[in-house]
Amino acid sequence: MLKAVLTFIIIVSACCAAQPQTAAPAGGTAIARGVIVDGDTIPHVRLREIKIMPRRRFRSKRAAQRYSRLVRNIKTVLPYARIAGRKIAEIEDNLALMSDEKQKKEYLKKAEKELFQEFEKPLRRLTVSQGRLLIKLIDRETGSTSYAIIRQLKGRFSAFLWQSVARIFGSNLKSEFDGEGEDRMIEYIINQIDNGEL
Repeated sequence: MLKAVLTFIIIVSACCAAQPQTAAPAGGTAIARGVIVDGDTIPHVRLREIKIMPRRRFRSKRAAQRYSRLVRNIKTVLPYARIAGRKIAEIEDNLALMSDEKQKKEYLKKAEKELFQEFEKPLRRLTVSQGRLLIKLIDRETGSTSYAIIRQLKGRFSAFLWQSVARIFGSNLKSEFDGEGEDRMIEYIINQIDNGEL
């Protein structure tokens, strides 16, 4: 119990220290946000949500190695999935502002060219298992499968073509992320990464 209380105090003090503060006036005092309750001033600090998870215990050395490999793969692939989520949202927002089909096609062609120039080399270095993981994480970050995104932006034929290529390598662009089911270990690791534990 003492350990939990100390942890809470450390977190609150760290967050208070991280809050932006205004410059101190000439009198040497600083103004901070607070709430007055029954005549007492209580500092008001916004904390981001942190999911507390138990430490992983492994039954064997092999299980620990698989977990370490999965952590390494997620750390490699997660930034690309998050960038993909932002880029796709940006592309969809820009397409919504355009009414002319020709203009949309030119924009998509230009965006595709820029994306290939920026990401083709690093993505080619991914292993097959990292590629499969990326497909699932793109679904997690965007809410749509890779197949649906390609179909929406490039058409049915392109989606079919890329799905065929993925199937040759044992992947499936229609793979969905299931954070409550088979992908709960991936979700667990991502939460640890976001909390700064890994």
